[in-house]
Amino acid sequence: MTVLEDRIEIEMADDNAERLDQWFERLARMPVPEGYKAEIVGGCVFMTPQRDVHWETIREILWALEDRFGRRARVFSDVRIDFPGPQNGFCPDVAKLRDGAAKDDEGRWRYEDVEFVAEVVSKGTAQNDYGPKRTAYALAGVPVYLIADPYQGACHVYTEPKEGDYAYNLRVGYGTDVDMTTTPLALTLRTDDFPRD
Repeated sequence: MTVLEDRIEIEMADDNAERLDQWFERLARMPVPEGYKAEIVGGCVFMTPQRDVHWETIREILWALEDRFGRRARVFSDVRIDFPGPQNGFCPDVAKLRDGAAKDDEGRWRYEDVEFVAEVVSKGTAQNDYGPKRTAYALAGVPVYLIADPYQGACHVYTEPKEGDYAYNLRVGYGTDVDMTTTPLALTLRTDDFPRD
């Protein structure tokens, strides 16, 4: 492990006193190790390593979306989208935007255009996926939120956002198809090849 002599000091601000843009600019100047993802959840910076189990699961989801919507669909991985709530600059593992989605005046994708989000659980940030992110996605009106949890060997599908939560939660074990045909995705997601941790 290398000890860094040059340090970049990040002064954490109270709630909404500092804009997310400034936080991300500072993160961009930090010596973040390669293979780590940085995002801001509720004003706290989280950096997580991208492991092979994580990436293989993301790829399976991306392939399913590409098979269903084509290669030109607006589907992203680890791209910043600001969501409702105090300082929520998320970089979802997978986000699908509606047809016709366009960037805002500042060059970022708008949460109002997000139709689907998938997060793959990491040990250190699982509480974000099941807690504040779920709340923010529901407040944003994201119709379908999928959590793939390699530790449980299961997917959780949240649908029908209402008042900061989802009305429905379906738990499906790996190896069973996730039926999202009655959602705006109209998709069945196979989980046979989802890796476990």
